[in-house]
Amino acid sequence: MSAPEDDLPPILAHKHFGSASAFTPESLLREARRQKAAPVARVPKVCLLDPDGDIVRQLKADGRAERHDGWVCYHTDLYVFEENGLTMGAVGCAVGSSFAVLVAEELFASGCELLISVTSSGRIVPAARPPYFILIDRALRDEGTSYHYMRPSDWSEASSELLDRLDHAFDSAGVTVLRGATWTTDAPFRETEEAIEAMKRRGILAVEMEAAALYAFAAARERSVVCFAHVTNQMGRIEGDFEKGEANGTADAMKVIRRTAERLGYL
Repeated sequence: MSAPEDDLPPILAHKHFGSASAFTPESLLREARRQKAAPVARVPKVCLLDPDGDIVRQLKADGRAERHDGWVCYHTDLYVFEENGLTMGAVGCAVGSSFAVLVAEELFASGCELLISVTSSGRIVPAARPPYFILIDRALRDEGTSYHYMRPSDWSEASSELLDRLDHAFDSAGVTVLRGATWTTDAPFRETEEAIEAMKRRGILAVEMEAAALYAFAAARERSVVCFAHVTNQMGRIEGDFEKGEANGTADAMKVIRRTAERLGYL
């Protein structure tokens, strides 16, 4: 006779949320250091996830970013830069829920205290004219990774404490930052008209690929994560879409990142 969980879809079965993982970021990093003959090296307390990679590329082009030689992740490079006297780390091109959370796990295991994600996203509800930012307060869980960290529910939610500390933080930042909900998907090229209309009915402002998983990870691991959607496009449905602004959006993104770090006590 099969166990009751055997009748559930695999994404929902046998998750055992209270049990420790047999495979940990600490063990992966330990073996990576051994293979690469690298010393134990902490990362900056404040780190940035840059799924598009535009921020990292611009920092490198400006001569502001140096590769962190002690970052032994098999899949990414970590770049270190200074912002108003604060040393920050940035990982580019970690796109999608599973990749973003893999990197997040490794960053927090290496000394990160605050992770800020700024991801390009598509507009669902025309709340403003792109490009602009959304401080994501909750994300619809239409992806797979969050279900390994948190029991099934519709939403992953940001920390209410962090949101309270960021209230009105961007009023004088010189950039448009709204607050609201997004839809996190694993399949960007399956955003059908019917799905988009359903998301509009739920009041969702934009679609992206990481926030639901990052917030579920943050809640399960008691980590500080803040996710922003950089609304840059209408999913390619108009000519001239996907324009981010000055320096591929880096100038405005850095205003948001800087103000977030300041309000949360790191600047």
